[in-house]
Amino acid sequence: MAASPTPGEGPVRPVSVSLHEGTIAALRARTGKRGLSAYVEALIQRQLERDRLRELIDDAEADHGPIDQAAVEAKRAILRGDAAGSVDAA
Repeated sequence: MAASPTPGEGPVRPVSVSLHEGTIAALRARTGKRGLSAYVEALIQRQLERDRLRELIDDAEADHGPIDQAAVEAKRAILRGDAAGSVDAA
């Protein structure tokens, strides 16, 4: 039996979804009529990635305890190049 395609793979199939008129108008204004499907596909793939990341974080927290928010903020400061962020702070 062949494996199921992963997000972004496999043949393209039409599906029907219900959206608010304002959402449709905003999407069409941003993408044009022909870019709507590609835009929605990219949004869904990004959300699936976020869902998987959240699951990984939840699993890690179950194994190792909650994330130390102070350590996260110190690492963010280093990535931003803030003077207050230093290797010693994290």
